Amino acid sequence: MSLKNFHIAFVTICVLFTGGFAAWCLLVPGLPAMFTAMGWISASGGLLLLVYGIRFLKKAKNVIV
Repeated sequence: MSLKNFHIAFVTICVLFTGGFAAWCLLVPGLPAMFTAMGWISASGGLLLLVYGIRFLKKAKNVIV
């Protein structure tokens, strides 16, 4: 596996994990307010990772593996 493919896989897994954590923090009732804040921070971080991943794919399109 090349470094480019590993990077794409790693960013994808990070987006999935941050999305899952955000969903858990925001959808489970009865959690303290700190978890709600962490959920919103995780959701925004996941969106930023998604934007980064898309930009990386556009830039790495011309890289030979």
